[in-house]
Amino acid sequence: MTRPHLAIVGPTASGKSALALEVARALGDVELVSVDSMQVYRGLDIGTAKPSAAERAAVPHHLIDVADPADEWSVQRFQLEARAAVADIGARGKRALLVGGTGLYVQAVIDPLTFPPEDRAVRDAILARGADLHAELAALDPDAAAGIEPGNTRRLARALEVIELTGRPFSSFGTGIQTYGETVFPVRVAGVWLPRDVLNARIAARVHAMRDAGLVDEVRGLQQRGELSRTAAQAIGYREVLGYLTGTEPSLDAALEATVVRTRQFARRQRMWFRRDPRISWFGAPTNTCPVLLALLASWSA
Repeated sequence: MTRPHLAIVGPTASGKSALALEVARALGDVELVSVDSMQVYRGLDIGTAKPSAAERAAVPHHLIDVADPADEWSVQRFQLEARAAVADIGARGKRALLVGGTGLYVQAVIDPLTFPPEDRAVRDAILARGADLHAELAALDPDAAAGIEPGNTRRLARALEVIELTGRPFSSFGTGIQTYGETVFPVRVAGVWLPRDVLNARIAARVHAMRDAGLVDEVRGLQQRGELSRTAAQAIGYREVLGYLTGTEPSLDAALEATVVRTRQFARRQRMWFRRDPRISWFGAPTNTCPVLLALLASWSA
């Protein structure tokens, strides 16, 4: 019987990456696959909490630093690259350990999702209109609009692009709608959970640690080199610091606080998404996820 691959999911700042490293070290036959739409970009290091060089040397990582920050990566492209990585790992007799917090990207890798067509010229024309894209989408496809935050112009434009290209509601394609059937390859999925107040404190601490690590200089360098695509410039933390650098945020403190608020909102959406999936086995801890290591190993070694 084929041994299943593994996946760890859960909200941002819940300790998924640290736990995954410990699991990989303990099991020995595991390589990590980052299921993160922003860690694919070279140069977006601090703000995406990318694994360090030492961590990547200790355990093989995939889907990190595979694109220039000026590139536009889509979930379709991520799906192809991630599945290819999983297949390569399996062909070498090892297991993939997928680590991610964005529900759609996890689902795109493990479930048989298909995606509607793309036309960048149409999308660019939508973005150039300068209209209230969320209101426009709400009028045409309220189900899709309900699942996209008003400030996410990239996803809003994508939904309107699909409507224009196909004449069908974006929501009718099922993209972002959860189904819980058979996965495209054998995989066991674990979710990590922390109390909400603990997670909120960890999010604030992470954002301020990113500031201390040089996030502003990282964003300034990317901006000055013209290396931020529209997608990368919308990443949490990058959009807010860009606002500070361009004057739309009144201060760095305001930009950091906006980052904390947006990250907490994102974490809430992540919790809601993953809690609906009955295939996930949940592992919780009062303050950090390290104590669940033994339980995870027992579950996955069976």
